Amino acid sequence: MTASYTGATTLEVLSTTILFFTGALVMRGAGCTINDLWDRNLDPHVARTRLRPIARGAVAPSHAVVFTAFQLLTGLAILLQFPTSCLYYGIPSLVLVATYPLAKRITYYPQFVLGLTFSWGALMGFPALGVDLTADSTAAKAAGLLYSSCVSWTVLYDMIYAHMDIKDDAKAGIKSIALRHNNETKTVLTGLAVVQIGLLAASGIAIGAGPVFFIGSCGSAAVTLGTMIWKVKLKDVNNCWWWFKNGALLTGGGIAVGLLGEYVLQNNGNHYKAIKQELH
Repeated sequence: MTASYTGATTLEVLSTTILFFTGALVMRGAGCTINDLWDRNLDPHVARTRLRPIARGAVAPSHAVVFTAFQLLTGLAILLQFPTSCLYYGIPSLVLVATYPLAKRITYYPQFVLGLTFSWGALMGFPALGVDLTADSTAAKAAGLLYSSCVSWTVLYDMIYAHMDIKDDAKAGIKSIALRHNNETKTVLTGLAVVQIGLLAASGIAIGAGPVFFIGSCGSAAVTLGTMIWKVKLKDVNNCWWWFKNGALLTGGGIAVGLLGEYVLQNNGNHYKAIKQELH
């Protein structure tokens, strides 16, 4: 989305995408390690998590802390490859990364906190390509809408994930949105999908996106999310896992293809305009 808005070169988009992907992989890993440290006394009571390295005693907590420090330093090294302003946007996310695991102890909506954490990259795209969100109200609006859309999406697919552990969570005293809305899960999932797609479309409107984005990204999201919500069997752990894993990939892939198509179309359009100006 940022690439279409800024008219960034293909090389800039490719290099930034690689850095984002690597950074997301590293920081997701750091988040998982931190989560396992916080939950080392809870995980043994949940069938799916009882064999995690820290929970089963294969890795000492002190060693996990050292590994986490290595992951965070690697993440910082990647962050430093972006413009300096990205530091001001990236570093605050560490508060969410470190405290998310506590949410499941105090609220039935830890998935919302997870969404705030995992979606942070949506705010980073614009400054990563040199756009100052404090000076560009259009970019700030688009970034906020995109971030909110990603939060809704994260809550949606993690609600399905939470159904895998719903029985063990209830016994262990772990809170989740699946427990709170067990009897109306598909209604909640549908509402989240509508919100996600609506916010995604609004972010496109904010930057003046064309039909390729709305059909490719928003349209594919509607189809894949609708199919997932209709097909998923919430009482079947294996089925929940399949849709959690593959549904996220299908929806994310469709959105990415739509964004890529929009960028290519606008980039070519700008290129042709530049040629015409030179000829005249």
